[in-house]
Amino acid sequence: MVSRLVDSAELDRIKRDPEFARALFAEAGSLLLQGEPEVARVMLHNLVNATFGFEGLAQATGRPSKSLHRMLSVSGNPSMDNIAAIFDALRHHLGASIEVQANTVA
Repeated sequence: MVSRLVDSAELDRIKRDPEFARALFAEAGSLLLQGEPEVARVMLHNLVNATFGFEGLAQATGRPSKSLHRMLSVSGNPSMDNIAAIFDALRHHLGASIEVQANTVA
C-alpha cells in the first residue's frame, strides 16, 4: 500500500501539469470506490498540498483546515459528506469532471 506523501519534485509536477493533477484526482476517486481509502486519502492530501492548500480547501468546503488535514491523513476517517465536499472542491479547482463507470469483472 502506498501511504506516503509525495516529494517536492512530484508536488512541482502536480503544480505545473494540470493533466497530471487531473489524472491523480481520477485515480484517487477510483481507488476510493475500489476499497482503498487509505491510498485515496493520501493522494487527495498531496493534490490539496500542491494546488490550493488546506486553507484554500477550508474556504471551499467550509470546514476547518486542521480537520481537513486530519481527514486526509493515512489514518483519517472522513464522513461521506466531507469526502463529497473535498472531491467537489478539488473538481472545481482542477476544472475536472467526474464520471463513474461500472464494468463486469471476469
